[in-house]
Formats: sequence, C-alpha cells, structure tokens
Amino acid sequence: MKLYEELAEWWPLLSPSEEYAEEAAFFRRLIDGASNPRTLLELGSGGGNNASHLSAHFLMTLVDKSPRMLEVSRALNPHCEHVQGDMRTIRLGRTFDAVFVHDAIMYMTSEDELRAAIATAFEHCRFGGIAIFVPDYIRETFVSGTDTGGSDEGARGLRYLEWTYDPNPADTTFVTDYAVMLRDSFGTISVVHDHHVEGLFGRDDWLRVLAKTGFESRIVSDNWDRKVFVGKRIR
Repeated sequence: MKLYEELAEWWPLLSPSEEYAEEAAFFRRLIDGASNPRTLLELGSGGGNNASHLSAHFLMTLVDKSPRMLEVSRALNPHCEHVQGDMRTIRLGRTFDAVFVHDAIMYMTSEDELRAAIATAFEHCRFGGIAIFVPDYIRETFVSGTDTGGSDEGARGLRYLEWTYDPNPADTTFVTDYAVMLRDSFGTISVVHDHHVEGLFGRDDWLRVLAKTGFESRIVSDNWDRKVFVGKRIR
C-alpha cells in the first residue's frame, strides 16, 4: 500500500498528529481501567500519532510492519521503543500492562488473520491486563461514503479524497480507494491512486474470537461512532 511505503514521508500532512489528541485522551481513560498501567504495547502503530499523546503517560513499545512508517514515528516519538514486525506473528517475549491496536486492525481481512492478531495481543498482555481494539467499522455499523482532508507544510501540501465501499457484502472485506494530490516544494502537482482492501466482521464474530483467545470483553462506543472492543486477560 503506497500510503505506508513510498508516500510514508507525506504522512504528517495526510494525518497530522495534533488531530489525535481527543481520541488519544479517550483511549488513555480506557487504558487506565487496567490496574496500575505503566507499560503499553501498540501493534500497528503507523506514524505514531496516538503514541505522540499516550507516551506522556505510559512507557510505550511501538510495532509496525512498515519500516518507512517506523521512520516517521521515530521522528515524532524518539523516546519510544520501535520494533518492525507483523501483528499477526510478532513475539517480543515479554508482557505489558495493556496492548493497543488502533485502525491497523482493519487490515486483517479474514477471520484467521483477525484471530492471529488478537492472539498476539493476548500473548503480550499480562494476566489481568487489557487489550483495546479500534476497528473503523464492524459489519453492523458499516456505511459507504467519502472523506477528504490534508494539510500544508511550507510550500509542500497534500490533499486526498477517500472513497469507502463494499463491492461484495457476502464476504469479510470492503474497499477504500484514495486519490492523493501532492504538491512538492517547487509547486509541481502529482496524483497517486492507492487501493486498500480491509476486513469487516460482525459484533458476534469479534466477541467469539476474543472469548476463544482468553479475553473477557466488552464493547464501548466512542465519540466517532466506532465500537471499541476492550478485552481483559483472564487466563
């Protein structure tokens, strides 16, 4: 996916970290629901936008599959530990008070992949700790639509159109296409198309996989109409 590879250096213009302050505060309150949380593992940490707010309160380790996104995050969060790895398979050999998985969980496109990512969170969550999963959509809340955004940095600028739709409601995926306009420091404009296939699972699917993995789970609604799954490790 181009957004996380050749376009990674543009990430701060596509998704500025200051826009994450409100939701990071919401996640902090959920994480504080664990007893005396101090350490936090984020899987699929991307450009480190949530970590730029949460790391003031927790000792964080950030894991992402993309080396280029980790570079972006290191520039923003030099005080955090960064590890390259896939959330489906990585094993760090230690546990944390809490595990946080933001919208990168959407790239689990089959139930097997979802189960693998949740198992990774379980393996890294101490007994009695919590794991938080933040899908953009579940099957019951999915709606097709568009969004726009972007920002400037000096002469450079970025604008995007995001188009989300479900070409086959019978499977476990939907599609997001991005049209990204880039203006470089010389004023030259280029346009990039990026195609993302993302996972879509029902509420009961989520709860079943969490329970089988060993989490006692609950669902919390946030201020952005998302269903957030909070699992407590009980075994």
